[in-house]
Amino acid sequence: MEELTERQREVLEIVSSYIRDHGYPPSLREIGGRLKVKGTLGVLKHLDALEKKGYLRRSEGSSRGITLVHQAEGASLPIVGVVRAGVLTHAMEDIEGHFSIDRSQLRSEGMFFLRVRGDSMIHALIAEGDLALVRPQPTAENRDIVVAMVGGEATLKRFYREKDRIRLQPENPNYDAIIVRSGEADVTIVGKVVGIYRQLE
Repeated sequence: MEELTERQREVLEIVSSYIRDHGYPPSLREIGGRLKVKGTLGVLKHLDALEKKGYLRRSEGSSRGITLVHQAEGASLPIVGVVRAGVLTHAMEDIEGHFSIDRSQLRSEGMFFLRVRGDSMIHALIAEGDLALVRPQPTAENRDIVVAMVGGEATLKRFYREKDRIRLQPENPNYDAIIVRSGEADVTIVGKVVGIYRQLE
């Protein structure tokens, strides 16, 4: 399913919580009231977008004709910023939206998405614009693909711990590895990349 804007996520949460509390879906005016908007045109646009993205189905001829798709199985995770799959860049932690995945894919608490910028991991099939699903953890094994902080900047690379250094290796021959020798700089593992999500259109 496609990612949601902040407003679409808010509408989806209103519908979900209303169904949970009342056992039936809200009317357009009730959704508008929760959003603090007058009229129903804006609400209809958000519901249309949610239907196109596969989060709900609507029935014609009923003001409450809303059915959630996979309500029990979905988990909405935040997209918390951008990470370069290229040169190091300052870390960004601005939530730009949410993306829902099947709850069965969650192996631990606190998982989140980062949007990939750059092409240094292209041979690992990680491309510009992909969403990288990150499982927070402070350590990594050799060959893990990780989000790492080096001197306060973030990058997405393959991790190697070697004799007297850490090597953050790109998967593109046009880029050099980031080598951090012991005592030169702090390397912090933010988490391991455990999934890649891509929109094809």
